[in-house]
Amino acid sequence: MSIAVQIEEGVAYIALNRPEVFNSFNREMALKLQNTLDECEGNSQVRAIVLTGNGKAFCAGQDLKEVTNPEENPGFKNILEEHYNPIIRRVRKIEKPIIAAVNGVAAGAGANIALACDIVVANTNASFIQAFSKIGLIPDSGGTFFLPRLIGFQKASALAMLGDKISAEEAEKMGMIYKAVASNDFDEYVRNLAIKVGKMPTKALGLIKKALNASLGNDLEGQLNLESKYQIEASESKDYNEGVSAFIEKRKPNFKGE
Repeated sequence: MSIAVQIEEGVAYIALNRPEVFNSFNREMALKLQNTLDECEGNSQVRAIVLTGNGKAFCAGQDLKEVTNPEENPGFKNILEEHYNPIIRRVRKIEKPIIAAVNGVAAGAGANIALACDIVVANTNASFIQAFSKIGLIPDSGGTFFLPRLIGFQKASALAMLGDKISAEEAEKMGMIYKAVASNDFDEYVRNLAIKVGKMPTKALGLIKKALNASLGNDLEGQLNLESKYQIEASESKDYNEGVSAFIEKRKPNFKGE
């Protein structure tokens, strides 16, 4: 099974599960991940998603054995238009927070799928590599979109061209990821973070995600108008009423994600 899924306490833990090839993508795993994300989106019991990898790696990108095998090679057009681009679109479209728990190396498409997530935390043993130029390719899976917005044009240009390996600590310092976490604490940190996010007002988090998506192409006036629209929508949610009541009553809110 190329994708392993476990749902606990409102959190769907999705693990890329081809550890023997460092969780590199083949067609079967890419399509299965898309289907799994769709299932999580439609499951009202899932209020947060964690994407991680089984074994030593998060994801080494594309399985090159697939693209060099004449009988299996789907071709780059299909790989991008049917595998990676739909994954990135789903990651950004799902109105639920997605945490990338980068447990090991994240290279190529694996790195860029992680960076497309809402919150990225990485094991201090992990690393990020824009490995494309090393084999004569360009960053895909949103790499040329997200990377310069995360770390600036100059650093993104250098990392894309040079293919330097970036440690988790370096990635945190340059703003590429949210946090690097020591190996001994990583699993517990991810679990606690996921449970915390899963108990937050899901409706508001989804609207935050939509607003941030729009900000990547909006001017200030357009964004202010959108904020007004989404704030009104958030204020009509049950979670808003619960949050205000809990604040006034000086108690912990019990959000339902509605």
